[in-house]
Amino acid sequence: MALMILAIVSAVMAAIPAVIFAVNLGHFRCPIESGTKERPRVSVLIPARNEACSISDALTSVLANQGVDLEVIVLDDHSEDRTADVVREIAAHDSRVRLESAPPLPPDWCGKQHACHTLSNLASHDVLVFMDADVRLKPNALVQAEAFLERNGADLVSGFPRQLMGTFSEQLVIPLIHFVLLGFLPIWQMRRSKQPTLAAGCGQWFIARRSAYQHVGGHEAIKASRHDGITLPRAFRRAGLTTDIFDATPLAECRMYHGLRQVWGGLAKNATEGLASPANLPVFTILLVGGDILPVFLMAFALAIGDTWIMALSTSALVMSLWQRLVAAGRFRQPLLGAVLHPLGITLLLAIQWYAFVRSMAGRPIAWKGRT
Repeated sequence: MALMILAIVSAVMAAIPAVIFAVNLGHFRCPIESGTKERPRVSVLIPARNEACSISDALTSVLANQGVDLEVIVLDDHSEDRTADVVREIAAHDSRVRLESAPPLPPDWCGKQHACHTLSNLASHDVLVFMDADVRLKPNALVQAEAFLERNGADLVSGFPRQLMGTFSEQLVIPLIHFVLLGFLPIWQMRRSKQPTLAAGCGQWFIARRSAYQHVGGHEAIKASRHDGITLPRAFRRAGLTTDIFDATPLAECRMYHGLRQVWGGLAKNATEGLASPANLPVFTILLVGGDILPVFLMAFALAIGDTWIMALSTSALVMSLWQRLVAAGRFRQPLLGAVLHPLGITLLLAIQWYAFVRSMAGRPIAWKGRT
């Protein structure tokens, strides 16, 4: 009887995100607008700390964009490699590129937020594009993103680039960005509400109106945050402004991390502002274990005791969670291996979240790029 109840609960836990995911697929799309009649004036702002290996490709992709009047400002955030030299060489051949140096980091600021705040004060155009140095834009990305901002009337929008993955650990965990986003955030409700709890974004690529950004206080409003993907949209919504998201798979790509060490540290550094917050972690642990991990064990028990009803319920739960991953793999160009091994990926994701939570409770912050 207890196993039967557990199987029913597991199936329900798998069904809820599956339904939300299915509905969200129709709302989370890539903008296909032709753009505004006038050429948008866009400031692309790139914070760069020890990005010598990636900044050249990032700038090349931005400068190839068509249909916009463009300035590109790179802020060298006290890099210890050749980041500044690489940017300086490109700027010497293209006047649209400008290199600036970051002032000393104040003690109560996160490095990225301080860099973005500094960049915003250096920009001269009305559309601000904050982009990580590991993002690569397609030639139509900026005009499409600006058109989405204009058409939707939003004050801040965020594109989710195609995530590139090389190692096994990356393939297991990185695609879960889309799984969690589309399975647990009702996008249709997000667009009808200004509730901060419905805020979402991807810190890799933000587009904002300058007037709205200044009204909110910009990145100074989230100066201590390490998870601008969530906290910046929340700041806009708390100020009564609107935010939105779009699928940027055809417009941009990004390889966030290289290998398990970076995956673990990169996701753990800002986990306590997202899934691993004290309020969220118990809830998401129950939902993800119940709907995505437990079915595997229930299927094994059902096979051992020959219970067809438990087998049917647990199999349906597993199919629903795997269906989401397989659809996402096709839609967002993700590796099939990670989708097939979905329960293992969820296990690793939860391990990272609990690791970050325990360290936070113990007062041991996680270092990233030489800063804690």
